[in-house]
Amino acid sequence: MRTEDWEMLAELYRTENITQAAQRLFLSQPTLTSRLKKLESYYGVQLIIRKQRGITFTPEGEQLALHAQKMLYEQRKIEEQLHNMKDQVSGTIRVGVSNFFALNKMPKLLRLFKQSYPDVEFQVVTGWSSEMHRLILNHDVHIAFIKGDYIWNETKHLLYEEEICVASPWDFTWEELPHLPRIDYHTDEKMRSIVDHWWYSNYKQNPNINIQVNQVETCKEMIINGLGYAIIANLVVRPYTDLIIKPLPLPSGRFITRKTWMYYHEDTLQLNIVKAFVQFIETLDVKAL
Repeated sequence: MRTEDWEMLAELYRTENITQAAQRLFLSQPTLTSRLKKLESYYGVQLIIRKQRGITFTPEGEQLALHAQKMLYEQRKIEEQLHNMKDQVSGTIRVGVSNFFALNKMPKLLRLFKQSYPDVEFQVVTGWSSEMHRLILNHDVHIAFIKGDYIWNETKHLLYEEEICVASPWDFTWEELPHLPRIDYHTDEKMRSIVDHWWYSNYKQNPNINIQVNQVETCKEMIINGLGYAIIANLVVRPYTDLIIKPLPLPSGRFITRKTWMYYHEDTLQLNIVKAFVQFIETLDVKAL
């Protein structure tokens, strides 16, 4: 198999969806399907089974997909070792970034880093923090920027801590909150759990959700335009001084916060490029960017 075939099988195995895999590989769906059929013909076995939604791998297909993942890992490893032997900071660093961090912090970080290390290239994957946690666990990325606390037995560096708050276009009391229109947005499971636990610890009735959106940025625009309040991370709404922002209180008198971390494997610091990037991030005040 060629490297392109390894990448195709690994992405199909990861997404279990031909359309999503094609999009991530920047291929048309017919092109990906054609390449898959050629592989099936070459090996003389069926690799996938199409379902109503997505695909599943046959035992033979799963074996080949796992082999593809292993070969991609070995290929990246030898490329990194060769770059590292040059004793200079160059090559490609793979980074997994949570959605908010990708939109609001990552472009500035990459621009600043490339000013010092212009020969470095980046492969950036964005998504929910839970997805980035999986990527770093599987060594699919060198570094992951993750919001929230996930199981991790290796090195991580705290970037900042922010309050979870109610952001509203009008003033309110805590007693009024269940009766006011709330804007809800799609978020990761940990954030959802934090918000729901706080809500049902303080109120018996369900929130009055009258608008639901997919992205936190859309939610923010809805708040700014006076359509309702939302329970949201402080950094999202901090620049908007006209909004009423109140952190979620705990019975102890403290406020609910959420941390953003940089996760990485200690052994990847043997790579000049990873070591330089980690040291660069650790010297910055990321929250202030």
